[in-house]
Amino acid sequence: MGRHHARLCAQVEGADLVAVVDQSAARRTEMVEQYGCRAFDSVAELIASGIDACVIATPTVTHRAIVEQLLEAGIHCLVEKPLAPDETEARAIADAAARGTAVLQVGHVVRFDPVMVAIRNIPNLTPRFVEVNRVSPMTFRSVDVGVVLDMMIHDLDLLIMLMGNEPEEIHANAVSVLGEAEDVCNARLVFPPGPDGIRCTANVTASRLALKTERKIRIISEDTYVSADFAERRGTVVRKAVNAVQLADIRKRFQSGEDLSSLNYLELVKVDPLDVGAGEPLKLQLESFLAAVRVGGRPFVDAQAGFAAVRTAQRIVEAAREAGSRMV
Repeated sequence: MGRHHARLCAQVEGADLVAVVDQSAARRTEMVEQYGCRAFDSVAELIASGIDACVIATPTVTHRAIVEQLLEAGIHCLVEKPLAPDETEARAIADAAARGTAVLQVGHVVRFDPVMVAIRNIPNLTPRFVEVNRVSPMTFRSVDVGVVLDMMIHDLDLLIMLMGNEPEEIHANAVSVLGEAEDVCNARLVFPPGPDGIRCTANVTASRLALKTERKIRIISEDTYVSADFAERRGTVVRKAVNAVQLADIRKRFQSGEDLSSLNYLELVKVDPLDVGAGEPLKLQLESFLAAVRVGGRPFVDAQAGFAAVRTAQRIVEAAREAGSRMV
């Protein structure tokens, strides 16, 4: 991920890539030759160089030690997801951000995916049931954490964003196959009641042992059904086409036991393509971070959002263990 971030930092308008930090001398040399920036092998050297902002794309277990140094020095941070490997370290990073004045944004990049942007723009979408599938073959990246912190956490952040709350009830099962951490996980999340007193339930599946890559979400509410494919960058929005009077008549005929097989369901709904725009999510995320840095505002994905996602992920792993899932 560091290579992608370096490329975009060198390209984005209004910022300059001035330095990279990497423990590998070969990678440092490559970055210097490619972008003409400076290179260091320690965070201390980077801080001393006088930078304004930094992207942290290191193993999750190193985030706290690195980010706390940068925040203490007043350097704005965009830290890759997950914010930390557990709730305790995520809380410590969030507290460090709260003590200082530097901006801390967490790299939940799927929020900036044009598909998700399109979903967020659907008016009056009140989810009642959500199904999310995120599966892919093993890439052997981010193996320092399990599939929940590696992959599912993207969707946990999206769900918490959509619902405005963390789930109040969690059921989960997981399996460890190749390593000590879980490689496949399914979780059922029940969210607190909304203003109308109705709860939303989400079924979330993540696997890094699939034979193909799939990123799909389905959202069902009383008036709208959304089905979207992040990999294909397309989706469908289905809405009721009948008015309240027509719907009441259909329900009355249902209740009376009338034969309604002659009705054409497709005439009762309106089907439209999801209006998906363009843009590279990682670049849109960087631009959002830089905008927050310039105005000193709250970033779109702040430390509290990153903490909430990590805490929910940890609760899922614990629920899977309690359910007897074979995990180390």
